[in-house]
Amino acid sequence: MKNVLPRFQRPIQGIDEPRTEVSHWDKAMDAFEANDFRTALLETINYINPEILSGKDTNGTVDIVRGQGSAEIQVTITEDKFLVKAPFLKITGTTNKVALYRKIAEVNFHPLTLAQIHLSNNELWFDFEMPISLCQPYKVYDVLREICVYADDYDDEFVDKYKADFYKEANVQPLAGGEVDQAWQQISNILEDYKNLSALFKEKRWDNFQWDIIVISVLKIVNMPYVHGNLRTKLQEYTTNMFNGQIDFQYRIDKGTKFMQELCEKPKEDFMSDIYHADAFISLKWRSSVQILQDEVKNWEPTITKYIKDNDNFSLSYFLQYNYLYMLYNFNVEENHKNAIYDALEAGSGLEPHDAVPKLLETYNGFLLGKTTVSSGTKGLFSKLFG
Repeated sequence: MKNVLPRFQRPIQGIDEPRTEVSHWDKAMDAFEANDFRTALLETINYINPEILSGKDTNGTVDIVRGQGSAEIQVTITEDKFLVKAPFLKITGTTNKVALYRKIAEVNFHPLTLAQIHLSNNELWFDFEMPISLCQPYKVYDVLREICVYADDYDDEFVDKYKADFYKEANVQPLAGGEVDQAWQQISNILEDYKNLSALFKEKRWDNFQWDIIVISVLKIVNMPYVHGNLRTKLQEYTTNMFNGQIDFQYRIDKGTKFMQELCEKPKEDFMSDIYHADAFISLKWRSSVQILQDEVKNWEPTITKYIKDNDNFSLSYFLQYNYLYMLYNFNVEENHKNAIYDALEAGSGLEPHDAVPKLLETYNGFLLGKTTVSSGTKGLFSKLFG
């Protein structure tokens, strides 16, 4: 097989992806310091997702109901209280109750730190409330993110493992028309490239690069904004494990290889059952900023400098690929920065490493110097200074 980089095609645009607005955070902090607790709370929600309160009357009691993937998040703001609930699961006659309740008790200790899951009338709910005077913006953000993350992650997993039932049918939107074929073609290409390159690395005994192609393949799929359900939960789990330096490197490769084999054997119908558009209350990625992104790429500099000095285009091309994808996985980047990364990955797609490296490095240098060039992703965006 010819030694070329795996193919990349930017995902279909998601719908209603939350975009944080930093100005609201400053207003929330100022209001809290001035003991204007209600304004602080409302501005924190505006920071999380400006669409949530858009058009709402915020003078009296405020009720919010919005999806987070397959979960439903319910927020109530009264004169003196802040309440968050998320209907989670129903217990049925076939539910493995003992195992499920044991797991819920474990989750309530960890990873939950603020909210708790409560059982009432054979229903499980995430539940949290506090006086409005204690609604410090960091605490509000943390509790909303915690409930959104774990309500969306655990419902599919617990239905599958413990035979519970969903509390209600998720408010999701199927991919439209040609989007289905486009999404499936992208996934098929990712899996095909994984199989071919994994076989090449095995033949050449380039064992360490098995880690690279596993990570690149997993990140390409999990970064698709329409991947949800058990598939997304598993992809996130393996992303965390593959980057966990506390786990033996070879063990990570072995587990990742097994997972990729499972994905390669997964029927189209099983994939597509977890692929749909869904509402989101909060972005599960961390907010990016000019300084955050610049600091991020500065951390890559010693490794990149070494590979350039050694004329190791192969290692450099894979290093840049998975770091770009990992940046998109971790950070809620602005559209011009996202499209600059997409442009770089598409420019290097299918090329030999020595041809791909200059194209990948161009975007890296743009981030490092505080500017980025977008050639195709967003109309009207050219070379820009960050911010």
